[in-house]
Amino acid sequence: MAKLHIVKLGDDVLRKTARPVEAITPRILTLLDDMLETMHDAGGVGLAAPQVGVLRRICVIEVEEGHPIELINPKIIAYSGEQEAEEGCLSIPNKWGITKRPMHVTVRAMNREGETFDITGSDLLARAFCHEIDHLDGKLFIDCMVEEIEE
Repeated sequence: MAKLHIVKLGDDVLRKTARPVEAITPRILTLLDDMLETMHDAGGVGLAAPQVGVLRRICVIEVEEGHPIELINPKIIAYSGEQEAEEGCLSIPNKWGITKRPMHVTVRAMNREGETFDITGSDLLARAFCHEIDHLDGKLFIDCMVEEIEE
């Protein structure tokens, strides 16, 4: 595995729409592994492929230690409730803000074996799903921030 470079705000790749993954190849599997290592090393709870300069619809999330979630071609299929909470981003270091996100989110995605599955999360996991999937569409948390938190 290798640690990847996390691109920062101002890099055009963060504002582009990622392309769907057509086939699970060894390169995709390596990317998933490298993204997890990079996310852990950076101290994050989520990382999307565009954040490492790859325009593919892939993200990894780990809000519960030891239980990583790999999402290939994720799509939010249901959401409910509302929460306002603090959010930050590995691509926008030292900036935090309050965002409004759904309290519960269900995502449909593929796993590394190419199998489709649904997963539902609440609270932080719901926020992470929204945050990382937004990255796949060129949207950043600062676009939906309702209040900036001063350091």
